[in-house]
Amino acid sequence: MRALLLVSTAAALIGAAPPQKLATPTDIVTAAPASAWKTIPADDLLVLDLQNGGRVVVQLAPDFTPVHVANVKALARASYWAGATVYRVQDNYVAQWGNNDSEKPWPQGVTPKPPAEYWRAMDGLVITPLGSPDPYAPAAGFANGWPVAYSPKDGWATLAHCYATVGVGRGLDPDTGTGGELYAVIGHAPRHMDRNLAVVGRVIEGIDRLSSLPRGTEALGFYKDKAQYVPISALRLASQMPVADRPAFEYLDTSSASFADYLRVRANRNDDFYKRPAGGVDLCNVQVPIRRKVTGERG
Repeated sequence: MRALLLVSTAAALIGAAPPQKLATPTDIVTAAPASAWKTIPADDLLVLDLQNGGRVVVQLAPDFTPVHVANVKALARASYWAGATVYRVQDNYVAQWGNNDSEKPWPQGVTPKPPAEYWRAMDGLVITPLGSPDPYAPAAGFANGWPVAYSPKDGWATLAHCYATVGVGRGLDPDTGTGGELYAVIGHAPRHMDRNLAVVGRVIEGIDRLSSLPRGTEALGFYKDKAQYVPISALRLASQMPVADRPAFEYLDTSSASFADYLRVRANRNDDFYKRPAGGVDLCNVQVPIRRKVTGERG
């Protein structure tokens, strides 16, 4: 089965004549009905607590990089990251954490040499087209709540390296990275990394805890002295936490009418502050709305 492309209202209107005065993106998200929101499973949330008290929550993407995500989950369940640190912070690029090339053995259930999950087949994906040209791929849009670049002709789709994207550190080919060393984008979207590394998720809360860290002064932003490393006190799945303590989130369904309206307005801002609608939008500038679930809605 080929991918289903949604020719959304948003895509149809991007580049068309400026619309009548519209609500802001925030207005559209606030008015979205409960049916337009999808819950993120607790087992797809990786919770990173820094020793300084900051928390970073990562949504994992098993639909796109299943083996690498399975590794990340196995590592979390086995407490592999006990003693891990943030040891690299490169300005306008990435923050990286893990055990920093330690010889720690892989726990049971980890695939030491995963396949190169740098893209997946479009089959089965419901894609809402961005409606604007993309400089890094034949097309771009949104699938299952994620920003994707894709090729309708060749049938591949890949998660895009946008701000807060989380990927797997690796060495030179044929190394594909196991998942023990992870990075988060903290600068301008490095889209040139698309289809070159395995993307396992995105930071949905607390990216400021990483982007505000002191920059490393060594090559590629590594900290020169281990005393500069930022200790991680806990790194686990939300499903490993007591139910009452679990963070819970939901995202705006990217195949919903509410998201179509949101996408259209992001490309054609026509509220009071803007004099001229842009008539187009960059993939990474359409952040998929994500919010904490209201107390009492946890399933």
